[in-house]
Amino acid sequence: MRKITFALMTCSAIFFTSCSDDDTESPENNTIDRRTVTSNYADLVLANYQAAMVDAEALETAIATFVADPTEVNFNAAKEAWLVSRESYGPSEAFRFANGPIDSGDTEEIEGFLNSWPLDEVFIDYVDGDAAAGIINDDTTFPTLSKEVLSGENGNGGEENVAIGYHAIEFLLWGQDLTAPSENMAGQRPYTDFVDGGTAANQDRRREYLAIVADLLTDHLQVMIDEWSGAYKTTFLALDENEALDNMISSISELSRSELAIERMSVALVNQDQEDEHSCFSDNTHRDIRLNLQGIVNVYKGTYGNVSGNSLEDLIKEVDADLASELNTLLTTAQTQVDATLDPFDLAIVEGTTSTEGAKVQTAVQALVAFGDKLLEARPALGIN
Repeated sequence: MRKITFALMTCSAIFFTSCSDDDTESPENNTIDRRTVTSNYADLVLANYQAAMVDAEALETAIATFVADPTEVNFNAAKEAWLVSRESYGPSEAFRFANGPIDSGDTEEIEGFLNSWPLDEVFIDYVDGDAAAGIINDDTTFPTLSKEVLSGENGNGGEENVAIGYHAIEFLLWGQDLTAPSENMAGQRPYTDFVDGGTAANQDRRREYLAIVADLLTDHLQVMIDEWSGAYKTTFLALDENEALDNMISSISELSRSELAIERMSVALVNQDQEDEHSCFSDNTHRDIRLNLQGIVNVYKGTYGNVSGNSLEDLIKEVDADLASELNTLLTTAQTQVDATLDPFDLAIVEGTTSTEGAKVQTAVQALVAFGDKLLEARPALGIN
């Protein structure tokens, strides 16, 4: 999959609202203990990763069942398990860009091990027009497949050389999406690619590869659980309270206005290319987008599953009611506009920004950017430098 980055892309027609100071109070007048906000956030993060682990373990089990007995029924069950696993992992993207263990510090490679994209299919397996491509078909360079080998190859020679993680599993299960968006079909890899004497060479290595990457997925999620239940949780809760809050604000602002709005939506729309989708093999990008936004909502409102407590929203409302009202309006608008985009996403982008469906994507992009930008105004409101 190609990666074309427009990190500084300008989204037109973004409307910004001003914030009145009439209801602004001094940050020192907060009655909410800021430590309760950061503590609730730490609990929320852990709960989300634990939920992702449950679903990843179910995916690993489904893949193990398929590898042991590669039938069409078991193949479809593995694909369904992958789709379910994305439902719990998707909101956790809101913990990125927060100087936390997912993408910084001693575990900075973990995000790349879990959710790296875009993925160049030819790095892993055969592609249309090249039956001998990829690690799976190169038993000379890679006579043995193992966790160590595949982890070492991830990103080797370029960030698009993704060897492991959710999207590597996705490609192995769905294969390339070679159909036109109008056909409304995901990748059509046959289960017989994994059957001895089936439709593609090296079926045994393909089964082995799939089992290894499924095992690695749970290994790397466990790192996140260990960090947020132990060492990093201690570090995070010991941070200056404003530094911890700033990390939280920066994280969801960056995801909303840049990573999600621009990299994951606008780039694909401008290029009118399904190859730029986040989950292009399974046509699950529409869920990725909605789940990433739900993660932003979760962090802002301090709620996930059974976890609920003092939040960024509560703090902001207490010091600047007008700003809190604007943010809630912008966040609700972003959710509404994102929900209005077409499923599947490749059909929404195929005719570009001037089409009816493309305009809906552009409107959603603008709404996400507007919320992310406005959220940064919470820093001075809360007395955060």
